[in-house]
Amino acid sequence: MKYAELAGLGMIALKSNLTQLGKPYKLTFSITYSCQSRCLTCNIWQIRPTGELDLREIEEFSRKNSYFKWIEITGGEPFLRPDVVDIVRAFKDNSKGLYLLTMPTNSLCNHDMVVRKIKEILELGIPKVSITISLDGYRDLHDRIRGIPGNFDKAMLMAKSLKELQSRYGNLFFVFGYTMSKFNEGMLIKTVGEVQKELPWVTFNDFHVNSGQTSEIYYKNSGTQISPQKTLQSSELREFIRRRKFDLGTIPVIENAFLRKLENYIETGKPPMKGRSLDASLFLDSYGNVFPSIMWGRKIGNIRDVDYELMKLWHNSEAEEARRLIAQGKAPEGWTACEAYQTIVGNIGSLIR
Repeated sequence: MKYAELAGLGMIALKSNLTQLGKPYKLTFSITYSCQSRCLTCNIWQIRPTGELDLREIEEFSRKNSYFKWIEITGGEPFLRPDVVDIVRAFKDNSKGLYLLTMPTNSLCNHDMVVRKIKEILELGIPKVSITISLDGYRDLHDRIRGIPGNFDKAMLMAKSLKELQSRYGNLFFVFGYTMSKFNEGMLIKTVGEVQKELPWVTFNDFHVNSGQTSEIYYKNSGTQISPQKTLQSSELREFIRRRKFDLGTIPVIENAFLRKLENYIETGKPPMKGRSLDASLFLDSYGNVFPSIMWGRKIGNIRDVDYELMKLWHNSEAEEARRLIAQGKAPEGWTACEAYQTIVGNIGSLIR
């Protein structure tokens, strides 16, 4: 069954190279803005959210929009929602072609609870579940950037537990998520080395790297300066790429293409290819607002106002104007994995260049 689902994702990704899609295949969904971190690079933790979509509403949305192949559940910290497994189950039950679920964690929730819920998610039968463990430096550095003493050690414990789960669940994939910023400038290679002292099995392939960026609607950090010095960031990224091993797995192939284009983005400050927002993908926040991406606060509507039927918003005047601006290269798109992965598979030539 999982091969049929992979084929379904592959076919729609191929189609997105040739024409505009009628419906998106990727949903990025922030299920809560609650977060226990105190990150220097992100201000989500300052929000005290009220009025977020409840489970009944999410189940209704998943039932009426059953075409997603790839769902990214994010936050805040997703595991702060006690119903996170039920949320995932709703999408699994309704999107029959769902192939890939991605989720981050800061490792700050009760460890045993998170591991238990990840196990429950794995047992739902989604062909590929990818967990990203946030890690922005070696022990002292990570704890300082994240603002929580002991966070590094909790991330190490989470990795050990996921490694053990991986031996029993073939659908689990996990990496450390590292965001380059002015706060950890030049420390990427050292961080990998320090993690390897704790976890000898870790390689450079076990790290996903992003460049720190700003977003009014997602990171809530507009107007802040978080980027490291450009030349140093580029050279550090090149060295990181050089140390990665060749891997033909679907996710590693896309990740390698993402990293190559990330170097280009760092050098130019411009997205290296046309985005696929409001075509292959969208961003849904925890209040039901629909945006083209996590990087662009141009709201096209709220699912509560259209009885949770996304297609009632998909071609409204706001959406069509946003698409026009995207086509003209006027959309404020960055280059972060939430948006870049579907852009890469929608420009398939990037995988071989």
